[in-house]
Amino acid sequence: MTEEIGARGVWAWWPLRLVVFFLILSALDIGCQISPSLIAKHLTSVPKTAIVVIACLVLVAVMTAGYRLLVRWMEQRSAVELSSLRAVPLALGGAGIGVLLFCMVYLTLWILGVASFHGLDTSSRLAVIAATSAAAAIGEEIVFRGVVYRLFEEGFGTGIAVLLSGALFGLLHAGNPGATLASSTAIALEAGVLLASAYALTRSLWLPIGLHFGWNFTEGGIFGTSVSGGSSGGGLFNVRLVGPDALTGGQFGPEASLPAVGICLMAAIVILILAEQRGKWMPMRFRLRAAGSA
Repeated sequence: MTEEIGARGVWAWWPLRLVVFFLILSALDIGCQISPSLIAKHLTSVPKTAIVVIACLVLVAVMTAGYRLLVRWMEQRSAVELSSLRAVPLALGGAGIGVLLFCMVYLTLWILGVASFHGLDTSSRLAVIAATSAAAAIGEEIVFRGVVYRLFEEGFGTGIAVLLSGALFGLLHAGNPGATLASSTAIALEAGVLLASAYALTRSLWLPIGLHFGWNFTEGGIFGTSVSGGSSGGGLFNVRLVGPDALTGGQFGPEASLPAVGICLMAAIVILILAEQRGKWMPMRFRLRAAGSA
């Protein structure tokens, strides 16, 4: 079951809350993301790495504070999905799952003869990649699982919410470098469905945040491949991918590969089965107002 919604009056209409939440939080997220390049133009004496790391920390603080304030204002409740009580174990557990899943993708690619390893890369920027991975995880999970998935589920139930939020998450990445219809579909199926299932099971944003971080950091920081089309600048290992786009993901990166989709979908199915067994699955319905609203 979901957390109790205390929204009243006009905010009892979840579609209105969805629009307001999405617009405000997306604006905060985008503003924090473009700030490093703007700051770097004026503070040329400060290392760019330091600016990026600080900007990512600011994004984390702004997004979490903004979400909590909006939930308190419009839903008249505490944002229990961001409760600090289970934050550390859920985030660390999610990160471990994300690392494991992406390592399974590369193990599969290696077995298929697509990935080859060529030693360590001492030029990797682990601090920057860790910071940007954390910022992306916090920003995207708050918007897409904390807002889009949660409110779709309030109106339509778990199954439809998983599909709709996943489709929109894939659409978000359609404008990334190297994006294709196949890559957007892959993101919708592997990331959108998996991350929504992680929230459905725990009713907490910390598990999908950790999972998102672990996946992105392993992809860019460990294996040095493109993260959703964006260059990571090199990872801890020097890895080469040679093969058809269906297996390598092409310019978009391994996220768009068939092994990634298959592995993540299998994990999502297991998590959704657990959610259903634990009574966390909300049946299909159509509701426009929060339950119990005046």
